[in-house]
Amino acid sequence: MRGLVVKNTGSRYTVHTDGGLSVECSIKGSFRLKGIRSTNPVVIGDRVQIEVNGEDAAFITAIEERRNYMIRRASNLSKQSHILAANLDLAVLVVTVNYPATTTVFIDRFLATAEAYRIPVQLVFNKTDRYDDDELEYLDGLIRLYGTVGYPCLKMCALSGAGADDLRRLLTGKITLLSGHSGVGKSTIINTLFPEANLRTADISEYHRKGIHTTTFSEMIPLPGGGYLIDTPGIKGFGTLEMEGAEVAHYFPEIFKSSAGCRFHNCTHRNEPSCAVRKAVEEHYISESRYKSYLNILEDKDGNKYREAY
Repeated sequence: MRGLVVKNTGSRYTVHTDGGLSVECSIKGSFRLKGIRSTNPVVIGDRVQIEVNGEDAAFITAIEERRNYMIRRASNLSKQSHILAANLDLAVLVVTVNYPATTTVFIDRFLATAEAYRIPVQLVFNKTDRYDDDELEYLDGLIRLYGTVGYPCLKMCALSGAGADDLRRLLTGKITLLSGHSGVGKSTIINTLFPEANLRTADISEYHRKGIHTTTFSEMIPLPGGGYLIDTPGIKGFGTLEMEGAEVAHYFPEIFKSSAGCRFHNCTHRNEPSCAVRKAVEEHYISESRYKSYLNILEDKDGNKYREAY
């Protein structure tokens, strides 16, 4: 039987078969994805093949080829990867400028990974009701920055419902990953958009201004108008993987565009003479924060940089 993985609790998977059944499955034997050292070889959004034996036990025996996936470095500092979801039409990154703060480095790492796997991204800036004047000014600056680069941005207050209708329209008919730090309001957003989901929420820690995990497993939520929304646990850091140094500039659209003017075709935009990218940064055509994020990813070889700060 063939089906779609709609829930992953770590050791068990719920598969909706093409015949309309909902089957609880395990992985058969030492099942691994060819060529990917992943902490989770089967992920939400995978199309899989399953076998059911005479004892009503079901096993996933194969994964069909993925058209894309969202990947990050596993949090145990190993060379392994953690795949958030597969076969996506859209990724929504929920950002908060405070309560908790989302850094531009984190945003840029997420965006670069999405670019690498050709996944469109919608940025949602949540908790607009909580910010003071300086924070609102900073939020508007982020929207100008990422909007200029080409990423659509949406202001939202999940508690009041402001922005909910616009986001709901964007999600209809698509398979969408909802991601961001713990505490940015992902579960509240889902409850506001689709009250029947009734997800558990929790306040952030006011002392640390960091989120508290309320989603402990990944799950696909079917949408009333068609499509699915993938709810995943909050993530602290976003370590990039599968990016060679020469490729990183390709995943920053404004850097890649400016690089056509560099003297050397293999310019890394760090110390080379006649670098059009560095000139564009100096003249404020490229954001300094985006350029720093680019350099930060280039320095990712040690695998340690992203965990604490980003």
